[in-house]
Amino acid sequence: MNTRTTSDSPDVRGNILSTGQRIMAAKGFSAVGLNEILLAAGVPKGSFYHYFGSKDAFGEALLEAYFEDYLAQIDATFSQPGINMAQRLMNYWKSWQAAQSSFECQGKCLAVKLGAEVADLSEAMRLSLKRGTAGIVARLAGAIEAGVAEGSLAIDSDVETTANSLYQLWLGASIMVKIGRNTQPFDWALSTTRQLLHLSPE
Repeated sequence: MNTRTTSDSPDVRGNILSTGQRIMAAKGFSAVGLNEILLAAGVPKGSFYHYFGSKDAFGEALLEAYFEDYLAQIDATFSQPGINMAQRLMNYWKSWQAAQSSFECQGKCLAVKLGAEVADLSEAMRLSLKRGTAGIVARLAGAIEAGVAEGSLAIDSDVETTANSLYQLWLGASIMVKIGRNTQPFDWALSTTRQLLHLSPE
């Protein structure tokens, strides 16, 4: 007879994080209690405190795990074979649009959902957000630089400014999509992105 419980599983921590990500992406950080997460994950409260010292520590770990996965996805997108860097960049923006066009987001837009909220709640979470978003911008800058070098795109400003401008453009568009409950801001962001990278309209 198998007497192993959920709390004995080596992946309890990951289960708590993935469940918390899904719930908090829909409801935010402050509105979600630990009991709701643990009930959904099927984990007793004692197991939570075995892995996380507090809700803030959980939030920091949640963001770290989110950005680790997100950056790995970006690396995979920017190393796709058979296409140039401009095409890879546009695939990234299109995947962003597809992932966040659902108004509930369902765990796919944690930085957008929690960014403004937790930055004022926890210094540790703010720093985690800062590190994660800096990693995204750095990868965008590297991709843009590679695209310029290969001649698949062109920019009028320096690489860092362009990368930051594009990331902030899409963050803003994501927020406006949530506010307006329509995806038109993504269409405008895509058009502006093509202009900034000197790419012809599709």
